[in-house]
Amino acid sequence: MSSHRFAIGQHVRMSNRFSLSPDTAKIYHITATLPARDNSLQYRIRNDDERHDRVTTEDSLEEIKVQQASGDAAHD
Repeated sequence: MSSHRFAIGQHVRMSNRFSLSPDTAKIYHITATLPARDNSLQYRIRNDDERHDRVTTEDSLEEIKVQQASGDAAHD
């Protein structure tokens, strides 16, 4: 069995292979890695503007780079 390509906390976008709605173009982050189903690894993903998680397969995700805001409070 292969390992998951994406890590928990990583930012992703759902690929538009199947003419998904514009809503799925949002940025999501991985909240959990799930076991494979039908030989395809799965993930639980979440967008901060939504009140629910989604479950999707690895082949429907694409990696994105997210820039952090310069006014980050991490310097406290």
